[in-house]
Amino acid sequence: MNLKDAYEFFDELDDLDHGGSTKSNKKVSKKRESKKLETDARLFVRAQEVAREFKFTYKAARFEEAWLLSSLEDIADHRWVSDVLRKVKAGKEASVYLCKAGAALPGAEFVVAKVYRPRTLRNLRNDGMYRAGRPDLDDEGRIVIDDGMQHAMQKKTDYGRELLHQSWIAYEFTSMQELYAAGADVPKPHAMSSNVIVMDFIGGDNVSAPTLSDVKLARSEARVLFERIMHNVDILLAHERIHGDLSAYNILYWDGDITLIDFPQVVSPKANRHAFEIFQRDVKRVCDYFVRQGVQADARNLAISLWTSHGYRATRDEDDDAS
Repeated sequence: MNLKDAYEFFDELDDLDHGGSTKSNKKVSKKRESKKLETDARLFVRAQEVAREFKFTYKAARFEEAWLLSSLEDIADHRWVSDVLRKVKAGKEASVYLCKAGAALPGAEFVVAKVYRPRTLRNLRNDGMYRAGRPDLDDEGRIVIDDGMQHAMQKKTDYGRELLHQSWIAYEFTSMQELYAAGADVPKPHAMSSNVIVMDFIGGDNVSAPTLSDVKLARSEARVLFERIMHNVDILLAHERIHGDLSAYNILYWDGDITLIDFPQVVSPKANRHAFEIFQRDVKRVCDYFVRQGVQADARNLAISLWTSHGYRATRDEDDDAS
């Protein structure tokens, strides 16, 4: 299945998953019902075609299985994963699955596959706020320089939206690569396809690490973890990255350690005019959580201190925008 067919396939699955489009008239015509049944049958056949090559333990619903199999086909062919064990998290933008590592990762027992929902990502209304100032990337993480591709993305044609979707995923993968190499507490990324990122599993004995939002910390531990997270925020700034959506919901906790996750919306502190506003919001969300855990933290002064320590200017206009 080529990329265009795959996106059409996923869009059809999204329609079925969400019950299709709705109208004020509750009467469903026979023609519309017939089309739905025809689509249902066609997708079932295509799901079975994909399933012949890759079977997994996780018992997915019929069309989730088709979507998941199609997404993981290339990843499985390259032996990054050998089985899908269970769903770890279901989200609007992506679902995360615990997988058994494949032969390409001989030292690992488990990995996770983050599988994106293409329609959701291609229709993000505020993605321009995050994309501003950063180049678009192709499916290998390289900057797109082809005029035709750039024009399609600017016009947001169907093809252009596919490219923007891929760039969104590539930014998460390449950011994780760079930050992991820099010593940040992020999962080690292993592989990327047109719709999936495979990365280290955080947890143990088949139990996934919870997010900080689900954890109540002792005050002594909270202070240590708060400082560790700010150290990571500092690493991101040093490598010209702002997380863009940092909070207790995007930080995992396991055995006394933290791991930052979810990086598709990373922002350039140099090139994005909203950078300081977004950075302040990240710092405030983290501080808000830790204040509830008994840690004293002044989010505004901390954000300004970190920001200016890397040579960026926290101007009055930027401050006002962020207030």
